[in-house]
Amino acid sequence: MLKQIYQGLSTSGLRDFKLTDMNQLPLPLKKRPVDIAVIIFFCINLFLITYMVDLEQLVIANPDHFQYPFWPPAWMVDLVHWYGRRFDPVLMARPAWWRATIWIDSLFFGPFYVFAIYAYAKGKNWIRFGSIIWASVMLTNVTIILFEEINGEHATPQVMRVLLANACWVIFPLIVLYRMWRSVYPFQNPG
Repeated sequence: MLKQIYQGLSTSGLRDFKLTDMNQLPLPLKKRPVDIAVIIFFCINLFLITYMVDLEQLVIANPDHFQYPFWPPAWMVDLVHWYGRRFDPVLMARPAWWRATIWIDSLFFGPFYVFAIYAYAKGKNWIRFGSIIWASVMLTNVTIILFEEINGEHATPQVMRVLLANACWVIFPLIVLYRMWRSVYPFQNPG
């Protein structure tokens, strides 16, 4: 490859040098059904989870004594509290480590989803490294959360329900890791 680069630079000049892999167009989105599913997952996270469900846990410190905030809407606050009281005690307890994961979601994952939705839709390879970081951090956070849900001080009385409710945050990061780890050009035809 270094020989190709040297020959390309010395014979045709820098402006004409191109690597074949870098010049391939991405496969059309309609031929990437897994990416369509990932984009839908990112949209749900961006518009529903990160800046509604999770934000509620940042703007309402004590779910037993609060005033409804401007955002998220009251119906979402009520839904989060209903779910937490019935199935997810740690969501209502809101220990410091839990709030830290929510801050990571709001400050880092939210902006990532904006860029990732665009990049996955357009087949932009520059999102690869960010996707690997996102998936790794998400899997780490969810592992810690699920450990608390099963064995922690605020363990859920409904383990299977909570595991199923959180399954997407294990499955999709694994899919993204697999997609992005296989190739430097994950959106292009492998052949």
